[in-house]
Amino acid sequence: MPAYYFWGDDDFALQKAIHDLRQRTLDQAWASFNYDIISAEAASSPTQALNQAMTPPFGQGQRLVWLQNTGLGQRCPETTLAEFERTLPQLPDTTVLLLTSTAKPDGRAKFTKFFKTWGEIREFATIPPWKTDQIRQQVVSVAQGRGMSLESATVDLLAEAVGNDTRQLHLELEKLALYWGARLHPIPPTVAAELVTVSTQTSLKLAQAIKQGDTPTALALVNDLLDRNEPALRIVATLVSQFRLWLWLKVLIQAGVHSDAEVAAAAEVANPKRIYFLKQEVRSLTLAQLQCILPLLLELESDLKQGRDERATLHTKVIELCQGLKPGGA
Repeated sequence: MPAYYFWGDDDFALQKAIHDLRQRTLDQAWASFNYDIISAEAASSPTQALNQAMTPPFGQGQRLVWLQNTGLGQRCPETTLAEFERTLPQLPDTTVLLLTSTAKPDGRAKFTKFFKTWGEIREFATIPPWKTDQIRQQVVSVAQGRGMSLESATVDLLAEAVGNDTRQLHLELEKLALYWGARLHPIPPTVAAELVTVSTQTSLKLAQAIKQGDTPTALALVNDLLDRNEPALRIVATLVSQFRLWLWLKVLIQAGVHSDAEVAAAAEVANPKRIYFLKQEVRSLTLAQLQCILPLLLELESDLKQGRDERATLHTKVIELCQGLKPGGA
């Protein structure tokens, strides 16, 4: 397919996809003649990109035209849409047209609907850290793309170690591939445990520490996360999502919904098998405790958005959260 629209905030994954597309498209000896990068800042940039896309490549290989940071997926003037409607169906096989954006294209927009007909739209959005099923699937997908076979426990270990950091995932898989060599059987978790860096702290671990009322561990995790430049509001978003899930689960259990499949459907958990473990996580908590947590997290989010010091604000509120969730608290 000669036209692509790559979007998302996972810069590493997006840039890797662009690199792979460039390698498939261009003859390296003629790349400097056939590789056009056009910034979307100028109003005429879409027209320029389409004109270049209709230009035959020079020498060997194909031509790659890349329109960077475009906003056409959100807002496309009628004149520009008309140019795409006229040009894309006529795009020669010798050209690949690439559009990129950090923002998701509006599925209701005429431009998006038209582009889907004549091109391909690919998502490279960072997986939220609380969507562990998707993170696990990403590990499987990237490993398969590299021709690697992993035992199920190895997938779990990697998912926990790297979280949603695709750059780290590729680095760890490259390390494992070099060590494992040409052996055909799946890589066991004992090998991965020796080679994979599992020192990264995640916001989900912070949620677990808060749930247990473990103030020293929670404060240490806050420091580790901030030292790794994890945005404070992203930490809070993960905490809100995790505690909302625990609260929803507790409400369903107390309402008499005991079927794991029914609980999973109501709580929007993709894998019903995960419900058993989630039930164990909330067993020590009362509904009253969980109901008190979300208002505190919303206060924390509000304080951060007002520009208060991130570390001090997180420390103060985490201590308050842990106090409320200590055994016998609230």
